[in-house]
Amino acid sequence: MSDPHQLSRRYTTLVVAAISLIVITCVAWLVPVPYVTLKPGPAIDTLGKFEDKPVFTFGKDVKTYPTSGSLDFTTVSVTRPDGRVSLVGAMTAFFDPDVAVVPKTQVYPEDETAEQSSAASAAQLLGSKDSSRVAALRAAGYTVTGRASVAGLVKGGAAAKLLKVGDIVTAVDGSKVATPDAAVKGVGAHRPGETVSLTIERKGETKDVPIVTRADPKDKAIPRIGVTLGVKYRFPFKIDNTVGSSIGGPSAGSMFALAIYDKLTAGQLTGGKRIAGTGEIGPDGTVGPIGGVRQKMAGASDDGATIFLVPAANCAEAVDGDDHGLKLVKVTKLSDAISSLEALATNPKASVPSCS
Repeated sequence: MSDPHQLSRRYTTLVVAAISLIVITCVAWLVPVPYVTLKPGPAIDTLGKFEDKPVFTFGKDVKTYPTSGSLDFTTVSVTRPDGRVSLVGAMTAFFDPDVAVVPKTQVYPEDETAEQSSAASAAQLLGSKDSSRVAALRAAGYTVTGRASVAGLVKGGAAAKLLKVGDIVTAVDGSKVATPDAAVKGVGAHRPGETVSLTIERKGETKDVPIVTRADPKDKAIPRIGVTLGVKYRFPFKIDNTVGSSIGGPSAGSMFALAIYDKLTAGQLTGGKRIAGTGEIGPDGTVGPIGGVRQKMAGASDDGATIFLVPAANCAEAVDGDDHGLKLVKVTKLSDAISSLEALATNPKASVPSCS
């Protein structure tokens, strides 16, 4: 006969093991880990439509030219700041070559809310739209000028009740300024506690605004007035970009600029091909690095692209894995992208700068 005590111990062991397995499974599936995933997102044709509206519309009487093919900006689907990635989810994503698993703090600042993240992303998109307009218009031969303007005010700062967002700064202490750097230099010529006079334009009126500078909290020798300066551009005509809040960040800038340039100049930049790419762009046409380039390449390939424009600083990452059959064109400036695409439109085998 079996020892009842031995059977009881075996039963207890099996129960404990079963409960432990259930607990471990629950932990793996339910307990979040401090990581986010980056997955390929949709590719959107800047020569086409976004949410049933043309991505770009131009002012009345502006001459535009027919285009062909597509110029896709690529996106990355990222876990929301308030989202949760389980241990199993992170491990599954880790073995998918088209998905990246990165520390959450690498994407979102600590304690950043979903609302704050969305606001920051929207601001980056807005800046990208302006920079792409400037770069494209200049590349197409138009003159675009800009003036220093108040982009933000520090709550409780020296200028908080004296200036308004959108004010144009035309002079500091009577000396004309044309750029934000020049305005900052003018304020920096003072000592903390001294008064600086800013000449501003607001709603067509010009006035002088005296502001008592304050010491920088981290360096008491530096004067501050609590203002973030940007550039307000004067465009020769209206260009509307309809890409809205469902897309954020600055990385569509280079593709925005190419689409504007293609529509404003004779000839078809794509040669009828489906072109995709990414890259932040400056008003001077400089193309800067972005995140998630490999996920964007995968998304572009899934959408049928054959050529992918890569910011030069992202080339090493772009070639570190499957190229998805894409021709990777290295881009440092908007002019690089234009000349490379023009060459490839004429001759698909043309030698152009590449990531290799």
